[in-house]
Amino acid sequence: MTGQATNKSDAPHGASVVTHGPLDRFFRVSARGSTFGREIRGGFATFFAMAYILVLNPIILSGAKDMHGHQLDNGQLVTATALTAAFTTLLMGVIGNVPIALAAGLGVNTVVALQLAPRMSWPDAMGMVVLAGFVVMLLVATGLRERVMAAVPVGLRKGIAIGIGLFIMLIGLVDAGFVSRIPDAAGTTVPLQLGGDGHLNGWPLLVFVLGVLLTLGLIVRRVPGAILIGIVAMTLLAIVIEAVADVPSWGLTTPKWPGNPVSSPDFGLVGEVSLFGGFDKVGLLTGLLFVFTVLLSCFFDAMGTIMGVGDEAGLTDETGGMPGMNRVLFVDGIAVAAGGASSSSATTCFVESTAGVGEGARTGFANIVTGGLFAVALFLTPLATMVPSQAATPALVAVGFLILAGSIGDIDWSDATIAIPAFLTMVMMPFTYSITNGIGMGFISFTVLRLVAGRGREVPIAMYVVSAVFAFYYLMPALDLT
Repeated sequence: MTGQATNKSDAPHGASVVTHGPLDRFFRVSARGSTFGREIRGGFATFFAMAYILVLNPIILSGAKDMHGHQLDNGQLVTATALTAAFTTLLMGVIGNVPIALAAGLGVNTVVALQLAPRMSWPDAMGMVVLAGFVVMLLVATGLRERVMAAVPVGLRKGIAIGIGLFIMLIGLVDAGFVSRIPDAAGTTVPLQLGGDGHLNGWPLLVFVLGVLLTLGLIVRRVPGAILIGIVAMTLLAIVIEAVADVPSWGLTTPKWPGNPVSSPDFGLVGEVSLFGGFDKVGLLTGLLFVFTVLLSCFFDAMGTIMGVGDEAGLTDETGGMPGMNRVLFVDGIAVAAGGASSSSATTCFVESTAGVGEGARTGFANIVTGGLFAVALFLTPLATMVPSQAATPALVAVGFLILAGSIGDIDWSDATIAIPAFLTMVMMPFTYSITNGIGMGFISFTVLRLVAGRGREVPIAMYVVSAVFAFYYLMPALDLT
């Protein structure tokens, strides 16, 4: 047949797959059992699931002051965040060919805003982020990063995937306001509560609940595009509710059609970086520890996300390997440095990419869609941030279930030396609100338990090294090294 070719490289179970045209062959869409329709739906779903970063990242960074009392401009931060997300997501799609989108990392931006900036200038702080990105790229170039990932046993990989599923479900519940933190003044040891006051009140929560039921119902009925349909339907419902009802607050974004959806991007923060200025302010040792802190968070957050998304997309083999893994890891290093160079903080892989995978995305073509939408958001920021979290977060709850259901049976629960670390990994991610913490607890417990069981020789050298690094990381505050 003219214009068609047979490709077995990524075909499920080694089956022959007929591909159509150069675009299909480049992204291996048919070879991975996908279609361009699924990739497009997946790209849209991922964008809507993570578009909140265009609002949240500027809020976190602009709310902090550097040692001189300077604050970053919110509008410039929106531009920097959208620009870097578009560039790195497109780069991952073309070079890595995986449906993993990138944007400013939550958690890392807090480190930059609250730990680095108060002790130096903003350009100095962003310079340290760039240096962390360079180190990540160096680790990839030397093969050390891939060796660390290859050293993780399959059972622990599944625990990481499940932990990410539970984590993004909790993110969805929190961002929607379905659960909220109980203020310390309440004098209780219970950290979370239902709704804002122990009850479910208000139109926004109704939108979220209906969104969860609609999305899960569509999944049960095996309706193509279930996640994206849920997001769009709930956004339209939210717009109607906002127009006819008195809604005090939707949170970060209000579902209201903007008077002027077009805005001009302001690139004033791009390139405002001082690579080594921070060391003059805090000294060599503290500066290196700051870079190490950013590096550790970026390294393992991305590692966990890549493992989880790759596994959910069916891109990993029996040993946990993935096609083009080294390219994926190198792009992630570029992304960290690019985030610092644009002053939007370290950019990293987003767990919300699982929303796109849930829609059937299996290749980097989904990233072309997501990255393109972030590029459009440079000029349509008011429109891009119109989707309220209550309409987007039901996707995270649904995807959390899909990840759990697809991975939990693959853990050997009869072997306590792998079952306990997997358990700690999956529960510590949501309970500490950190992928990095979950991985750290899992790695340390795996190494210790294998030693206790007299099976220390079964632990790869890389796991010993990484466990020691995590132990040092956790001890740094106690040793007053930060």
